[in-house]
Amino acid sequence: MNRFLKTIGEMRLFLILWFTQMLSGLGSAMTAFALVIWSYSFEGSALKTALLMVCSYTPYVLFSVFAGAISDKWNKKKILLASDTLSAVTTLIVLVLIKTDALRLYHLYIMNAVSGLMNTIQQPASEVVTTLILPKQHYQRVGSLRYLSSSLSSILTPILAAAVMGLLGMEWVLAFDLFTFVIAFFVLLFLIPVPEIGQDDRKRETFLESAKTGLAFLKKEKGVFALMLFLAGINFVASMYNAAFPAMVLSKAGETEMGAVNAVVGATTLVGSIMASFMKTPKSRVKVIWLCLMASMCTENLFLAVGRNVYVWSLGAFLGWIFIPLMNSNLDAVMRLRIPKDIQGRVFAARNSFQFFTIPLGYLLGGALVDKVFEPLMAKYGSVPILQTLFETGKGSGAKMFFFALWIAGIFVCMAFRKNKHILALEE
Repeated sequence: MNRFLKTIGEMRLFLILWFTQMLSGLGSAMTAFALVIWSYSFEGSALKTALLMVCSYTPYVLFSVFAGAISDKWNKKKILLASDTLSAVTTLIVLVLIKTDALRLYHLYIMNAVSGLMNTIQQPASEVVTTLILPKQHYQRVGSLRYLSSSLSSILTPILAAAVMGLLGMEWVLAFDLFTFVIAFFVLLFLIPVPEIGQDDRKRETFLESAKTGLAFLKKEKGVFALMLFLAGINFVASMYNAAFPAMVLSKAGETEMGAVNAVVGATTLVGSIMASFMKTPKSRVKVIWLCLMASMCTENLFLAVGRNVYVWSLGAFLGWIFIPLMNSNLDAVMRLRIPKDIQGRVFAARNSFQFFTIPLGYLLGGALVDKVFEPLMAKYGSVPILQTLFETGKGSGAKMFFFALWIAGIFVCMAFRKNKHILALEE
């Protein structure tokens, strides 16, 4: 108990920030869940729904390197407060549009792009704040705690969003999002002191020189760069999965089943996060990262492809997500221990460009392939016995066939990076 209380005391500031940001993240996730259902119900298109996430992630690709320079040169606390405020403004605008019955899909594209830009600026600053307020010996706990908050959000989001939408309407989902923002904003403003490091040297750098620092580090640290490319490949497969998932589940089942599978993902990552929090430091973090991702790629997409009910899909979700928190914990520790504190903002921002540039591409390609290739293909050849046996018939069968292709693609990505010498050298 004394050891536990000592750990809580050492992590106190981080835990306060983590909990309030988790609450705010729950509000944002409920809004995103509600808007995906609204979008697919409004248009019935996987591609048009996937474009919501394309708009959110495109700023990561275009502006992340410069966001890192902003993070390392400017006051990080002010960056977090300002970006959160502007994101909340977009939610408020959507609320007004709903109340006036003027909301259209293109409004959401614009709002998601603005919100994505704010997240792009905020994310590297948030990473550095975590490093500054958390003792080094607790770095491995960061990843597991973040997945803990993510898993709780995944469990509660479909339940709360569906309940609030059904009883009060979508505008109250947005109102809850704004309420949680206010809590997180004032806690950060008044209760979380954030130290600054090395400001004098960076103020002498030009903005462009500061942005180049992250790229220069990645050029030198080939292991970190190769690991980012590996994760970019995984993100490409995962984003195509996310683009196809609503189309398949809403077509074959409904909103309740979609919420159930999301809740299983949340419960699974909750269990995985708790497991990861208590695990000792492995002999090889890199090997753990690869094994966890390989286990995920070998399971979930296959179960979604051939499963015919929510129980099989939920089993696939469990197998696909149970080891992801452990992977993330070790990945987070590798990055924090490998990258110097004074340039972490710029390097994490450069990481966003290389590691996440595949996400908008995956959403765009995944939605297009489902709508334009796999659904028409199954509409034409779905009566072929083997295809009918594997993927069923009717709307959504093309998305199931697409998941089978993603199963193969995910395994291929893992095998391609299995023996990368630069990644293996990170253990030295």
